[in-house]
Amino acid sequence: MRLVAAVTLLAAAVPAWADNETKNANCKGLPTASEIKGLLNDAAALAVPPLGGTVGGLFNGTKMWGAVVNRDGEVCAYATSQDDPAQVWPGSQAIAKAKAFTGNAFSLDTLALSSARLYTFTQPGHSLWSLGQSNLFDPLALAPPAGQGGGNHQIVGGLIFFGGGVPLYNAGKIIGGLGVSGDTSCADHEIAKRARHLASLDPPGGPLVDDIVFSSDPAGPSVFDHPKCPNTYRNGTFIGNEKPSSGY
Repeated sequence: MRLVAAVTLLAAAVPAWADNETKNANCKGLPTASEIKGLLNDAAALAVPPLGGTVGGLFNGTKMWGAVVNRDGEVCAYATSQDDPAQVWPGSQAIAKAKAFTGNAFSLDTLALSSARLYTFTQPGHSLWSLGQSNLFDPLALAPPAGQGGGNHQIVGGLIFFGGGVPLYNAGKIIGGLGVSGDTSCADHEIAKRARHLASLDPPGGPLVDDIVFSSDPAGPSVFDHPKCPNTYRNGTFIGNEKPSSGY
């Protein structure tokens, strides 16, 4: 009984970001929690174009939650880029997990669809309005920032239609999704696509095939458009700022 109690207390002391370090077979080939932490930090520090340079946003991509799901949508691993998880927005844990689910849920071997590219489709008056009412997020997938739990190997659910969720591929086949949250949605997308590239899990079309699209792009408005954010950068190039409010 004493041995069981000691093991129980030891398990309770393990921080949430390390809780999913041991993966089951369905998570094979996907980053572990410690690898996610490293990828998030390396992505923020990446300086060489076309994927490197300034991230922008509020924190230049340095305060992030990252989460990975497998092809079934099960949580495989999650972590923060900071040593103290409480120094990353606690609300971003759920968003990162939902973005990972979204990036996986609507992508195929032949179609990589980042969460950033779903923005316009899901607005009022567009063809996927109310899509967010499907596949609702399971709150059992949450854990305190430095606590135990967090939905190990359960289907997390949740749909997010702004930047930060990308599908993951191996040898041309989709194997899951990565979600990143903790800054503006535009900065989240920058870190997600960089982390995916650093992990060698890009889609067949390359790291930019599902890149974020803005209405100010030379090609003009697109059904894939995403609004600008505060201090928006894409691949190291300054894009602009979100428009101020009007009419209210």
